[in-house]
Amino acid sequence: MSEVQLESGWLKYLQPEFEAETMQSLRRFLIGEAQANKTIYPAQSEVYAALNTTPFDQVRVVILGQDPYHGPGQAHGLSFSVPDGVRPPPSLKNIYKEIVSDLGALTTPQSGNLTSWAEQGVLLLNSVLTVEAHQAASHQGRGWEQFTDRIIEVLSEQREGLVFMLWGSYAQKKGKVIDQSKHCILSAPHPSPLSAHRGFLGCQHFSLCNAYLKDQGEEGIDWLSVV
Repeated sequence: MSEVQLESGWLKYLQPEFEAETMQSLRRFLIGEAQANKTIYPAQSEVYAALNTTPFDQVRVVILGQDPYHGPGQAHGLSFSVPDGVRPPPSLKNIYKEIVSDLGALTTPQSGNLTSWAEQGVLLLNSVLTVEAHQAASHQGRGWEQFTDRIIEVLSEQREGLVFMLWGSYAQKKGKVIDQSKHCILSAPHPSPLSAHRGFLGCQHFSLCNAYLKDQGEEGIDWLSVV
Protein backbone atom coordinates (compact mmCIF):
# COMPACT_ATOMS: atom_id res chain seq x y z
CA MET A 1 0.00 0.00 0.00
CA SER A 2 1.31 3.40 -0.91
CA GLU A 3 1.05 6.52 1.23
CA VAL A 4 -2.53 7.56 1.88
CA GLN A 5 -3.74 10.50 -0.21
CA LEU A 6 -6.45 12.25 1.80
CA GLU A 7 -8.24 15.58 1.46
CA SER A 8 -6.54 18.09 3.77
CA GLY A 9 -9.61 18.84 5.89
CA TRP A 10 -10.01 15.18 6.76
CA LEU A 11 -6.28 14.66 7.22
CA LYS A 12 -6.20 17.39 9.88
CA TYR A 13 -8.41 15.25 12.12
CA LEU A 14 -7.53 11.73 10.98
CA GLN A 15 -3.72 11.88 10.77
CA PRO A 16 -3.32 10.47 14.32
CA GLU A 17 -5.46 7.47 13.34
CA PHE A 18 -3.00 6.42 10.64
CA GLU A 19 -0.21 6.42 13.20
CA ALA A 20 -2.15 4.28 15.69
CA GLU A 21 -1.39 0.57 16.02
CA THR A 22 -4.89 -0.38 14.85
CA MET A 23 -4.34 1.19 11.43
CA GLN A 24 -0.75 -0.01 11.25
CA SER A 25 -2.01 -3.55 11.84
CA LEU A 26 -4.70 -3.07 9.19
CA ARG A 27 -2.09 -1.82 6.76
CA ARG A 28 0.05 -4.93 7.36
CA PHE A 29 -2.99 -7.15 6.83
CA LEU A 30 -3.86 -5.48 3.51
CA ILE A 31 -0.25 -5.71 2.28
CA GLY A 32 -0.26 -9.43 3.16
CA GLU A 33 -3.52 -9.97 1.29
CA ALA A 34 -2.11 -8.23 -1.79
CA GLN A 35 1.09 -10.28 -1.61
CA ALA A 36 -1.06 -13.43 -1.47
CA ASN A 37 -2.60 -12.29 -4.78
CA LYS A 38 -6.05 -11.86 -3.28
CA THR A 39 -8.37 -9.49 -5.11
CA ILE A 40 -9.46 -6.62 -2.89
CA TYR A 41 -12.30 -4.19 -3.59
CA PRO A 42 -12.46 -1.31 -4.21
CA ALA A 43 -9.26 -0.49 -6.11
CA GLN A 44 -6.58 0.92 -3.84
CA SER A 45 -6.98 4.39 -5.38
CA GLU A 46 -10.68 4.39 -4.39
CA VAL A 47 -10.50 3.13 -0.80
CA TYR A 48 -10.85 6.69 0.55
CA ALA A 49 -13.08 7.96 -2.26
CA ALA A 50 -15.89 8.93 0.12
CA LEU A 51 -13.59 11.30 2.03
CA ASN A 52 -11.86 12.67 -1.06
CA THR A 53 -15.08 13.29 -3.00
CA THR A 54 -16.77 15.00 -0.04
CA PRO A 55 -14.26 17.27 1.77
CA PHE A 56 -14.64 17.60 5.53
CA ASP A 57 -15.98 21.15 5.53
CA GLN A 58 -18.47 20.37 2.74
CA VAL A 59 -20.22 17.43 4.45
CA ARG A 60 -23.92 18.12 4.97
CA VAL A 61 -25.42 14.63 5.04
CA VAL A 62 -23.96 11.25 6.08
CA ILE A 63 -25.33 7.96 4.74
CA LEU A 64 -23.77 5.02 6.56
CA GLY A 65 -23.24 1.70 4.82
CA GLN A 66 -21.57 -1.43 6.10
CA ASP A 67 -19.23 -3.16 3.61
CA PRO A 68 -18.16 -2.48 0.04
CA TYR A 69 -19.82 -4.59 -2.64
CA HIS A 70 -17.75 -7.73 -3.18
CA GLY A 71 -18.65 -8.49 -6.82
CA PRO A 72 -16.40 -7.50 -9.73
CA GLY A 73 -16.71 -3.90 -10.89
CA GLN A 74 -19.21 -2.86 -8.22
CA ALA A 75 -17.34 -1.14 -5.37
CA HIS A 76 -15.82 2.27 -6.03
CA GLY A 77 -15.48 3.69 -2.53
CA LEU A 78 -18.93 5.24 -2.02
CA SER A 79 -21.52 3.41 0.09
CA PHE A 80 -24.51 2.03 -1.84
CA SER A 81 -23.04 3.38 -5.11
CA VAL A 82 -21.74 1.54 -8.18
CA PRO A 83 -19.81 2.88 -11.19
CA ASP A 84 -21.49 3.95 -14.41
CA GLY A 85 -22.69 1.02 -16.47
CA VAL A 86 -23.22 -1.28 -13.48
CA ARG A 87 -26.81 -2.20 -12.69
CA PRO A 88 -28.05 -0.70 -9.38
CA PRO A 89 -28.00 -3.42 -6.68
CA PRO A 90 -31.23 -4.32 -4.82
CA SER A 91 -30.72 -1.98 -1.84
CA LEU A 92 -30.06 0.97 -4.15
CA LYS A 93 -33.16 0.12 -6.18
CA ASN A 94 -35.19 0.40 -2.98
CA ILE A 95 -33.49 3.71 -2.15
CA TYR A 96 -34.55 5.00 -5.57
CA LYS A 97 -38.07 3.64 -5.05
CA GLU A 98 -38.35 5.65 -1.83
CA ILE A 99 -36.92 8.81 -3.43
CA VAL A 100 -39.43 8.61 -6.27
CA SER A 101 -42.30 8.07 -3.83
CA ASP A 102 -41.10 10.66 -1.31
CA LEU A 103 -40.38 13.44 -3.80
CA GLY A 104 -43.16 12.65 -6.26
CA ALA A 105 -40.66 12.16 -9.06
CA LEU A 106 -41.86 11.13 -12.50
CA THR A 107 -38.81 9.07 -13.43
CA THR A 108 -36.56 6.63 -11.59
CA PRO A 109 -32.78 7.15 -11.79
CA GLN A 110 -31.17 4.56 -14.07
CA SER A 111 -27.52 4.95 -13.09
CA GLY A 112 -26.26 3.52 -9.80
CA ASN A 113 -23.42 6.05 -9.59
CA LEU A 114 -24.06 8.36 -6.62
CA THR A 115 -21.05 10.63 -7.19
CA SER A 116 -23.40 13.56 -7.82
CA TRP A 117 -24.71 13.17 -4.26
CA ALA A 118 -21.18 13.04 -2.85
CA GLU A 119 -20.29 16.22 -4.72
CA GLN A 120 -23.26 17.98 -3.08
CA GLY A 121 -22.04 17.12 0.42
CA VAL A 122 -23.46 13.63 1.01
CA LEU A 123 -20.74 11.55 2.68
CA LEU A 124 -21.34 7.99 1.46
CA LEU A 125 -19.38 6.20 4.16
CA ASN A 126 -19.06 2.47 4.66
CA SER A 127 -18.07 1.20 8.10
CA VAL A 128 -15.49 -1.13 6.53
CA LEU A 129 -13.62 0.25 3.53
CA THR A 130 -12.26 -2.91 1.87
CA VAL A 131 -13.40 -6.46 1.17
CA GLU A 132 -11.99 -9.58 -0.50
CA ALA A 133 -13.65 -10.47 -3.80
CA HIS A 134 -16.69 -12.71 -3.37
CA GLN A 135 -16.15 -12.87 0.42
CA ALA A 136 -18.77 -10.76 2.17
CA ALA A 137 -17.65 -9.17 5.46
CA SER A 138 -14.16 -10.63 5.02
CA HIS A 139 -12.39 -7.49 6.30
CA GLN A 140 -14.66 -6.84 9.28
CA GLY A 141 -12.88 -6.69 12.63
CA ARG A 142 -9.54 -5.70 11.11
CA GLY A 143 -9.56 -2.06 12.25
CA TRP A 144 -11.68 -0.19 9.74
CA GLU A 145 -14.54 0.09 12.21
CA GLN A 146 -12.47 2.13 14.68
CA PHE A 147 -11.30 4.41 11.88
CA THR A 148 -14.81 5.09 10.62
CA ASP A 149 -16.10 5.49 14.19
CA ARG A 150 -13.59 8.29 14.52
CA ILE A 151 -14.86 9.91 11.31
CA ILE A 152 -18.36 9.99 12.79
CA GLU A 153 -17.09 11.31 16.13
CA VAL A 154 -15.13 14.11 14.46
CA LEU A 155 -18.12 15.16 12.36
CA SER A 156 -20.35 15.15 15.43
CA GLU A 157 -17.85 17.16 17.49
CA GLN A 158 -16.54 19.63 14.94
CA ARG A 159 -19.59 20.32 12.78
CA GLU A 160 -23.20 21.38 13.42
CA GLY A 161 -26.47 20.87 11.61
CA LEU A 162 -25.60 17.69 9.74
CA VAL A 163 -28.14 15.04 8.74
CA PHE A 164 -27.21 11.44 9.57
CA MET A 165 -29.22 8.74 7.78
CA LEU A 166 -28.93 5.52 9.79
CA TRP A 167 -30.51 2.60 7.98
CA GLY A 168 -30.62 -0.71 9.84
CA SER A 169 -29.49 -1.74 13.30
CA TYR A 170 -25.79 -1.83 12.36
CA ALA A 171 -25.75 1.83 11.28
CA GLN A 172 -27.93 2.87 14.22
CA LYS A 173 -25.54 1.25 16.69
CA LYS A 174 -22.57 2.93 15.01
CA GLY A 175 -24.39 6.28 15.18
CA LYS A 176 -24.83 6.25 18.96
CA VAL A 177 -21.85 8.63 19.33
CA ILE A 178 -23.62 11.41 17.38
CA ASP A 179 -24.65 14.45 19.42
CA GLN A 180 -28.40 14.61 18.82
CA SER A 181 -28.59 18.17 20.17
CA LYS A 182 -26.42 19.43 17.28
CA HIS A 183 -27.48 17.18 14.41
CA CYS A 184 -30.51 15.59 12.76
CA ILE A 185 -30.66 11.79 13.00
CA LEU A 186 -32.99 9.93 10.66
CA SER A 187 -33.34 6.21 11.46
CA ALA A 188 -35.14 3.50 9.48
CA PRO A 189 -34.81 -0.20 8.63
CA HIS A 190 -32.17 -1.10 6.04
CA PRO A 191 -33.22 -0.70 2.38
CA SER A 192 -32.26 -4.29 1.51
CA PRO A 193 -35.06 -6.47 0.08
CA LEU A 194 -35.09 -8.37 3.39
CA SER A 195 -36.09 -5.36 5.46
CA ALA A 196 -37.14 -2.43 3.24
CA HIS A 197 -40.83 -3.22 3.67
CA ARG A 198 -40.51 -2.99 7.45
CA GLY A 199 -40.35 0.79 7.32
CA PHE A 200 -37.64 1.97 4.97
CA LEU A 201 -40.17 2.34 2.19
CA GLY A 202 -42.29 5.25 3.35
CA CYS A 203 -39.67 6.74 5.71
CA GLN A 204 -39.54 10.02 3.71
CA HIS A 205 -35.93 10.59 4.74
CA PHE A 206 -35.07 12.49 1.59
CA SER A 207 -37.71 15.18 1.99
CA LEU A 208 -37.11 15.31 5.77
CA CYS A 209 -33.39 15.82 5.13
CA ASN A 210 -34.00 18.68 2.72
CA ALA A 211 -36.52 20.33 5.06
CA TYR A 212 -33.93 20.24 7.87
CA LEU A 213 -31.16 21.63 5.64
CA LYS A 214 -33.42 24.46 4.50
CA ASP A 215 -34.23 25.25 8.15
CA GLN A 216 -30.44 25.65 8.56
CA GLY A 217 -30.44 28.16 5.69
CA GLU A 218 -28.88 25.68 3.24
CA GLU A 219 -29.96 24.31 -0.10
CA GLY A 220 -31.43 20.83 -0.13
CA ILE A 221 -29.78 17.90 -1.88
CA ASP A 222 -30.86 17.24 -5.47
CA TRP A 223 -31.55 13.53 -4.93
CA LEU A 224 -32.66 13.20 -8.55
CA SER A 225 -29.32 14.45 -9.90
CA VAL A 226 -28.41 10.81 -10.58
CA VAL A 227 -29.18 10.12 -14.26
